[in-house]
Amino acid sequence: MEDDAPVIYGLEFQARALTPQTAETDAIRFLVGTQSLKYDNQIHIIDFDDENNIINKNVLLHQVGEIWHISASPADKGVLATCYSKITDSRVLTCAAVWRMPEESEPGSHESPDESSSTAHALELLCDLDGAAAHGSVACVVWEPTGDGKRVISLADNHLLLWDLQESSSRALLASSASLEGKGQLRFTSGRWSPHHNCTQVATANDTAVRGWDTRSMSQIYCMENAHGQLVRDLDFNPNKQYYLATCGDDCKVKFWDTRNVTQPVMTLEEHSHWVWNVRYNHSHDQLVLTGSSDSRVILSNMVSISSEPFGHLVDDDDLSDQEERRPEDKSQEPPQDGVIATYEEHEDSVYAVDWSSADPWLFASLSYDGRLVINRVPRALKYHILL
Repeated sequence: MEDDAPVIYGLEFQARALTPQTAETDAIRFLVGTQSLKYDNQIHIIDFDDENNIINKNVLLHQVGEIWHISASPADKGVLATCYSKITDSRVLTCAAVWRMPEESEPGSHESPDESSSTAHALELLCDLDGAAAHGSVACVVWEPTGDGKRVISLADNHLLLWDLQESSSRALLASSASLEGKGQLRFTSGRWSPHHNCTQVATANDTAVRGWDTRSMSQIYCMENAHGQLVRDLDFNPNKQYYLATCGDDCKVKFWDTRNVTQPVMTLEEHSHWVWNVRYNHSHDQLVLTGSSDSRVILSNMVSISSEPFGHLVDDDDLSDQEERRPEDKSQEPPQDGVIATYEEHEDSVYAVDWSSADPWLFASLSYDGRLVINRVPRALKYHILL
């Protein structure tokens, strides 16, 4: 079972921002953003060679500030957005910008791996999502999932801003916006754009609430006021079931919701012992759910009963050969059970980000604050159980 061994990569700076290169569906590639106050920050392009179990990397300079969030364009491999902090008038603001990576930044494209000879390239600024001064600090930037990479949403303090990227993303036009109304200092913590409903729905988290928005009218369509007992950190849409949504937060819980009935969750997981920072559905097999927490653990759960295939992979009788039909006792008839598949404990610091590869559905990465990136695979036995 050597193939299931984790592969670990260490960054020299602290880090909390991770994304797969969404538009890249052939190579297994992740982007990691660093957090350093003293030195120039970097984006590490991590290529994983799964045949040889080795990592190739390339480093780009991100000189404007510490990276708090990173997201990759779903349409253009070379384009990404970052949220970064900068100091203006003795105030720390988190700004957002869209960047292009230089052409030659494909890892492994240099013949000589000699580090001293290769100089780090800088990112090319395409445009600022310059609502920072007007709208406040940006928590995250989310791309329209299935579009041409021309529409993004940024969440700045209590504002939900929809941008149109024009002229090869060199100009950002504010198309529409919505705001959180209410008492106190309302602030978005995270958001996701639903891949369903023709990409007209976005879900956001603020404080203990989760809200759904219609991007056409910028109006609220549902709200779970107290989705969690404490701050909601992250959320994700089920890629195969249009009304299903997962959330996680500081109450150490992961909850699964049906947005048609938001009074109570469909299911709750309580496996972590500290804040849960990230929850991610597998893009192909939605029963596989990944969570990362500041208890330093990554947990892979099997939520098969609320997945799109609650009885496992259904096979048509026509697809079975005569031999397979003669041996019905090989297949156990009981449906698979929900529960934790595996707990990964390669990290020694808070795990701030986990995400699935966009090229290989059985592979995922996790990032802890001390700059440790770990690449892991779904256990082989479970993979074959799902496929066969």
